[in-house]
Amino acid sequence: MRYLPVFLDMHGARVVVAGSGPAAVAKLRLLLKTPAAIEVFDAEPGADVLAWEAGGVLTLHRRPLSEGDVDGAKAIYLADETADPGTRAALEVARANGTLVNVVDAPEECDFLTPAVVDRDPVIVAIGSEGTAPMLATRLRADIEDMLPAETGPLARVAGTLRRRAAAVPAGARRRAFWARFFGAAGTTAWRSGGRDAVIGAFDRMLAEETAPVTGRVALVGAGPGDPELLTRKAHRLLREADVIVYDRLVSPEVLDLARRDARFLPVGKMPFGPSWKQEDINALIVAEAQAGNVVVRLKSGDPGVYGRLDEEVEALDAAGVPFEVVPGITAAVAGAAELGLSLTRRGRNKSLRFLTGHDIDGFAEHDWRGLAAPGATAAVYMGVRAARFIQGRLLMHGADPATPVTVVENISRADRREAVATLADLPETMAAAGIVGPAILYLGIAPRSVRSNAARPEPSQRNPAHAQSR
Repeated sequence: MRYLPVFLDMHGARVVVAGSGPAAVAKLRLLLKTPAAIEVFDAEPGADVLAWEAGGVLTLHRRPLSEGDVDGAKAIYLADETADPGTRAALEVARANGTLVNVVDAPEECDFLTPAVVDRDPVIVAIGSEGTAPMLATRLRADIEDMLPAETGPLARVAGTLRRRAAAVPAGARRRAFWARFFGAAGTTAWRSGGRDAVIGAFDRMLAEETAPVTGRVALVGAGPGDPELLTRKAHRLLREADVIVYDRLVSPEVLDLARRDARFLPVGKMPFGPSWKQEDINALIVAEAQAGNVVVRLKSGDPGVYGRLDEEVEALDAAGVPFEVVPGITAAVAGAAELGLSLTRRGRNKSLRFLTGHDIDGFAEHDWRGLAAPGATAAVYMGVRAARFIQGRLLMHGADPATPVTVVENISRADRREAVATLADLPETMAAAGIVGPAILYLGIAPRSVRSNAARPEPSQRNPAHAQSR
């Protein structure tokens, strides 16, 4: 880290800007948010600077910067690519006097860099790339802008006046959960409904609730297929609030990285046809953690309601009187179809869609094979890699066309994603040749767009000869 991130006190500071073009205006928009006394030097000032001078928010000198102008300045910005030698000489005098100098778009000449800023005053987030990738910093700023609601700043101000009172909440997980609620839905909703007074009222109610016996809560959260950008914003927030993360084997490391670093991570993976946690033990674990006063996120790959044993965990929490909520996620079949650029339902192809599992607790799963074998039938099969030959046999036995397309997508949304295009006749062999071992979705009756396009395109020998010659 070459540049140390710091926040300079601009109260009573004098800041000098040489230039008034677009680069200078970009810096001035940020500087004008501070209480600094700003002076601009430019012989031919631009319209924005003239407007700000007219509004009395800065002082304009209609001449170039000179050595005598730098005394007493806390920071100087050179934002004029055509700066004359006198201006450059003034910068060296300023440096010799200990003034911080920034030459716009020239990191090698800078004593400091101005970061991309997310302003939720008094909460300020600064993002820098040490001058190597300013556009990346800008993109990150936009992402963080989306994460921090406009109420963040006002809530922080109110919280500053209430911190001593919050000391009544026991330190540790309980106090963290208290503030997470305050800065989350409770405080945000209160501010939107009635401003400062409503926020203080919500704080008082939350503080009163803390006199009740310690109780935790559980969120059963869908982690999606693996790409953290496919998480819902609510899932992202809950991960940041959780004391304990109880997660499945298929939850990606990138999603887990979004959780608090001091949270406890408890893996409860289930390996198909291998060692697995028993469902009743998982139920007991999440109940016990919540009863100990923890905020628990039960993190499930995909959507918790799609082959996620959701009902059993909900019933256990309900029986124990533990508060819970269910947060849906993007299920793998939907995400995989999106990657293929396909709809799971298509007019003229299929009026219905089935989500199936290749095996259940009793082994390979039985289904309505006759209906699935009918022309135009489509289905997305979860946990079907090991069951591929079984599925093939059942469908062929019930009259399915051997040429029925089957698209297989493994590790949907992840860097190691793979795809295999097969027919029902060669499904197991094609999957084996592609090295697909799961997790994967088998799309019965659905071919990739590229395969359909190639099938519809005539071979060169079938094309119109006159057209071929004209080319």
